[in-house]
Parts: sequence; structure tokens; C-alpha cells
Amino acid sequence: MTTNLFEYQNNETFSERHFDGLEEFLDDIWSKREKSNYYFNEEDNRVEQQRFVQFLHKSKTLKSNKYVGVVHYEGQTINLLPKIFYNGKDPEAYQVNAINKHILWWLSYCRKLKFPNYLSALNTEKADFFEILIYLFSKYTRELLNSAIYQKYTEVNKELSFVKGRIDFGAYINKNLSRGRNHKISCEFDAFEMDNEFNRCVKFVSKLLLSVTKEPQSKRFLSDVLFILDEVKDVNVSSDKMKRMSFNPMFSDFETIRDYCVLFLDNSVSFNFKNDLKLFAFLLPMEYVFEDFIFGFIDKEIDEIKAKDQDKSRYLAEGNKFQLKPDLLLEFDSRKIIADTKYKIVYDDITDSKNGIAQTDLYQMLAYAVRFKVKEVVLFYPNTITMRKPNDSVLFLVDELAKGERVQIKSCQLPIINFKLFDVDYVNEKSIDLEFTTQKEQLKIELIKSLMAGNANK
Repeated sequence: MTTNLFEYQNNETFSERHFDGLEEFLDDIWSKREKSNYYFNEEDNRVEQQRFVQFLHKSKTLKSNKYVGVVHYEGQTINLLPKIFYNGKDPEAYQVNAINKHILWWLSYCRKLKFPNYLSALNTEKADFFEILIYLFSKYTRELLNSAIYQKYTEVNKELSFVKGRIDFGAYINKNLSRGRNHKISCEFDAFEMDNEFNRCVKFVSKLLLSVTKEPQSKRFLSDVLFILDEVKDVNVSSDKMKRMSFNPMFSDFETIRDYCVLFLDNSVSFNFKNDLKLFAFLLPMEYVFEDFIFGFIDKEIDEIKAKDQDKSRYLAEGNKFQLKPDLLLEFDSRKIIADTKYKIVYDDITDSKNGIAQTDLYQMLAYAVRFKVKEVVLFYPNTITMRKPNDSVLFLVDELAKGERVQIKSCQLPIINFKLFDVDYVNEKSIDLEFTTQKEQLKIELIKSLMAGNANK
């Protein structure tokens, strides 16, 4: 059974028999999540009760909060989907597939992750978001390990019949010489070993994913990975340890595998619950994914724009009180511009004198402009499945205390949705890049247009 929930939108009934158990499961996930996770903020870390899903006990229904991803529980799948794709109806399987592709495209620009961009050979009509990620990881890892094994120098302590490296005299006297085994010498030396921390983590994550995936192709790929790493020890590895791993340029391709492992260990949970390894959750807060996507896209795709994320050098009040953290500081055409991403639905209403901009957002942008001494501010909103034509607007504020300085605040809806993917007869491309080639060009144009010189100084 599959339940589709859109952020803060629809309510769906859930099995009464498993209702309380699901809440207990998600509470446990919340308590065990990585507090250092890049996508969780300080406010989330202070809250002890889970924020993934709202449980409406009277009606035995579920409602999604701000997280997107998938939850597997007692043979049931709960898809948590972005609110910008909600059109008032329960989505068909091909529509969920199209939504998952968008999430993957957005994540492909994240600063902390590196994604191999292909989806060929995956049974995408039946696969959920978690299955797609498993497939991408298993395919890329298998292909890379078939061509090159990651090895590094590791300190080894072994008994040898000849001297290699340095002699461990303590061990030699206590374990060898005192027992008449003087022909064996305890040596410590550096060896180019396959059994290292990185490969142990890859093996650990591969075994975890093999126990949950239902896709035959993913199972084959993961089994191949485990066969290749058969000589590597079985140990549990934390995401913190993986984050600290670095690679020299010769092994830079392995960074993608490391990032995938961190992604799974940070955001998915697997543990022996009632002796059953079938409870999983992969969840990401969408507002931070949107912010990360926009910054990464500008940084990678638009050379004319220089982007710096979250400048934390300014405060609203003296004495370093109330820190200001604009999402982006941009330099374009020799001008400095503050940009803030707002993962909100902007409604198209010609009678709205505020042009869809929330009053709290306006106050926030004015504070940024004053403290950073910037005259231009841009608010980036996502477009939605029900609004194909972008709804952009410009407001001007006059600062009477600064000799009538005008602050220009633009709002811009960005075209981050490829509507063709939602057509019933759409033919899938072989890669994410090909699926979003046109969308990428449209987004470039809109971002540059949003930063074109305005009338702030008139």
C-alpha cells in the first residue's frame, strides 16, 4: 500500500493497526538522526518530538510537514512529496516518478553531494525515491570498483619470518621469544591495503541497502559490490567518520561514493525493530534543499554571477545581537545584490497589492538591505505545478533616515519544474541531465533577468 502526502497539504487515512507504531518509529528516527546533518538547523535540533509527519489521532489520518522523502513501515510506503507539485488530486505512479526526478535534479546541485546523473535500466514506474537513490549508488559504485579499488597505506602489525618495517620488541618478547617461537618476528609496517575505513563503510552501507531494496537490478549491483569487497572487515561506520575522509586527486572519483554513503547514513534509518529489518525513512527538509539547489546552480552554471552563501558577519542590533543570515550575496555586473530563497507558494492574484510577498519577508529584506548597505534585494520563489507562467514583481521602499535612499525588492518565481515529465505519453530520457536540459537553460535566463539593473537609483 502506498500513501502520498504533500507538505502541509492533504490528509490521508492510515491503518489503525499500525498508526501508533508508525509514530513511535518516527520518534525514534528523530532522536537518532545525525545532529550534525547539514540539512537540520538549530531549531530542529532543540525539538525532541519528531517533525516529519503530523498524526491526527481522532481521525487516524496523517499530514506531512516540511520534509520530503519516503518512509517504509510494515510493508507500507509513505511518499512525502514537495507541496509545489500538489494539484488537489492523489498523484498517479508516473507523476510520483516525475516528482522524484525533480528532487534528484535539485539534489544534483547540492554543495555537499555529488550525484552520478543517470537513470537508465531502472524500473522507474514502480520505484520510489529511496529505490532510485539505491540504484544510482549501486550502479556507480559497482562500475567504479570494477575499474579501480580504493587502496591506501595502513599501519599493519603482523608476524613474519623476516623483518619488515620496524620490530615490535614488546610483542616479540612476550608472544614469540618467551614461547619458543623466535623464528616469527612481530613487525609493524605500512602496507597498501584494501581493508581500510573507506571500503569498510562502502561495505556496511551496501549490506544495509541490499537488505531493503526490492529492485532486482539494484540487488545484483550491490551483491557485486559485496563480492568485490569480500576481504574487507564487517564493521559499523558512522557518517561523521565518512565526512572526515578526504581523497587525493588520483582517487577523486571515490568522493561520489563517499557522499552517497554520508547521504544514506545521515538521512536513512535501519535497525532491528521487532526482529525485522524493514523499517526505513529517508527524509530531507525541502526549504533547505531549495536554498542549496539555487546556490549550487548559480555557482556551477552561471559564470557571470559570483555567489557567496550565508554571510554571517552582520547583526541587527549592537553588541552582536540578532545575527543576520541572508541566503546569498551575489555580485553581478559590478553590483552587490542580496538574494533570499523562499520555499513558499506564491498565489497569482492581480488584486493583491503586495504582489504575493509576505509582510514578514519584506521586513526581513529591509533589515538585510540596511545592515549590509545594499540597495537591491531579490526574493526567489519556486514555480508550482498549477502556475506555469512566472509571477514576478518589484517593490520600492524609501528609507527616510538615509536621505531618501530607495531600496528595490524584487520577487521572482523560478522555473524549476519540467511540465513535460507529467505528460502521460512522455518518453523517459536516459539521464537526469537530458531530462532537464531545457529547464536548465530557462532557469539560467530567469536568474540573470532577475538581477538585471533596476530602478533603485532613480
